[in-house]
Amino acid sequence: MDIDALVAALRVDARWSAAEVDSTNEGLEVRRGRARVLLVNGARIVDEPELVLRAVRGDFGLLLLGEAPTGLKELLKPGSAVAVLDDGADGDQAFLAIDGLLERVELKQSAASSVAQLSRYRYELDELVTIARALTQERDIDRLLGLILEKSRYITGADAGSIYVIERPTGDPQAASLRFKLSQNDSVTFASREYSLPLSLRSLAGAAALIRQPINTPDVYALDPSKPYTFDSRFDERTGYRTTSMLTLPLISAQDEVIGVIQLINRKLDPQLQAGDPAAAARNIGPFDARSEELAITLAAQAGIALENALLYAEIRNIFEGFVRASVQAIEQRDPTTSGHSQRVSVLSCALAEQVDRIDHGPYRSTYFSRRDLQELEYASLLHDFGKIGVREEVLVKAKKLYPHQAEAIRARIGYVIKTAETELLQQKLGLSSSDDRAAIEALELSFEARRTALIDAWQAIEVANEPSVLAEGDFTRIAELGKIRYQTFDGQWRPLLEDDEVIALQIPRGSLSPSEYDQIRAHVVHTHDFLSKIPWGKSMANLPLIAGAHHERLDGSGYPNALRSDQIPVQSKIMAIADVYDALTSHDRPYKRALPLDRAFAILESEVKQGHFDAELVRLFQDSGVYKLTRTVPLV
Repeated sequence: MDIDALVAALRVDARWSAAEVDSTNEGLEVRRGRARVLLVNGARIVDEPELVLRAVRGDFGLLLLGEAPTGLKELLKPGSAVAVLDDGADGDQAFLAIDGLLERVELKQSAASSVAQLSRYRYELDELVTIARALTQERDIDRLLGLILEKSRYITGADAGSIYVIERPTGDPQAASLRFKLSQNDSVTFASREYSLPLSLRSLAGAAALIRQPINTPDVYALDPSKPYTFDSRFDERTGYRTTSMLTLPLISAQDEVIGVIQLINRKLDPQLQAGDPAAAARNIGPFDARSEELAITLAAQAGIALENALLYAEIRNIFEGFVRASVQAIEQRDPTTSGHSQRVSVLSCALAEQVDRIDHGPYRSTYFSRRDLQELEYASLLHDFGKIGVREEVLVKAKKLYPHQAEAIRARIGYVIKTAETELLQQKLGLSSSDDRAAIEALELSFEARRTALIDAWQAIEVANEPSVLAEGDFTRIAELGKIRYQTFDGQWRPLLEDDEVIALQIPRGSLSPSEYDQIRAHVVHTHDFLSKIPWGKSMANLPLIAGAHHERLDGSGYPNALRSDQIPVQSKIMAIADVYDALTSHDRPYKRALPLDRAFAILESEVKQGHFDAELVRLFQDSGVYKLTRTVPLV
């Protein structure tokens, strides 16, 4: 068939409109929808084998007019969109050939579309699974909100977006509000801050939350006036940004409660183009299509559950931290003079652990503390003295070597002895006649005064000996001598001026506790370990009781309660031991001691190193890194 005659026939045939038939550089083209058939002279195809290969692939149909080149049939596969129309074929045969080729092309296009769609669905499913995994692993609420918004924008091609969290006051559940948390924008940079707005139908975010349905808006500047909500254009006016399309979705928890809202802004047709310029926005921004909305809804469902879990996790963590801090307060209320000690030890311990984590040389170069490890150390430090709740209060708060009632009893005895001596003096004076020598009276008075002065001096010596010392010191010979003095009670019995337990207490060389009392205090770490062991800390903090219970162990095995040696003591406990002693030495003045200046505190820490108690590298790092400054309240010297 002559191609010119065929063109003329196709153009006038009712089955083909002029728009579907056209001449191109490649030949005559017939179109039906997206399918097309190219008609070329068979002889020409010899010079353009690429046309045949493309037709075999299914890019278009190829109808060869006239005799086909030799070997062409070898290239053709069954069902390929290539056909040959002999010169003797009539118009109906041509129409049938073209129609058949169009059907083959449509089938190939449909198959290719299905494959592409399936591939896209698989890709989207993989992305959703990956996103879901990332969402469920994040526990920090702010990071999770940022991740939710980022991934929502990614799968929908949104240029910008915002996220809100619903706040419900405990006392008034009806007074709910929307808390703007953060926004993201690929086209403009701006500073944002959190703020609250009423949860009402007047805003798109509020309406989506209240009706519990997505609101897909093709153009926010062309909202249906019958709708209760409006668009707030102040951001656009302030930044020059042009908001067009918007998809607003509620975040619904597993308990079927709306807990937040996502707003996705300006779906980009080409994700690589910026939408900040109004002209670019007009060309590149389109509405959120059904598939984008479907993907966003799916992700929002996952995000709602992930956010609920994160909020519950934060609530549980806050409850637990409240319990920890209430426990610390309970301990310190028993001994107000140590107020803040546990918190300071926690700050110093965690800061020193972070310094250890940074060093790349020395014995701790391979020691690493994760975020959970640091949290474990924080809680262990805060609760390291909780076992003191099991120590008798009079021992726990004993400020001096003598208990207050003991000191008062000694003072009363000395006062009694002085009064007794004064009474004896008066009686002796009365026994003298008026004729007695004045010198005898003066002698009696001088004897009384000497005795009175000696007793006052004895009390002063007792007061001096009663003061505790940081280091072992003191000459207690005077106390031993006072323990031998006897006085007669009102009923005629002879009693020692100082009882045996009082002499023992006043001769304590260091601190204010006797050996038995010190044993009671030492037992607090056993109580701490036993108490903390009853709490289900979980796998991430399983070592917390051990860390807290070992902060009085010493490297040489001289510590307590288990006399552990260096390789048996957790490094966290070694760190805490330094922080604990440093704070005890330098904290605010207490009734029983003054805060030591920094140089003396460091000297004591170094002495502990020389005695094999503390780790030399940790003490060096504690000083050199300046960690001690975090809680320092005393002068350098």
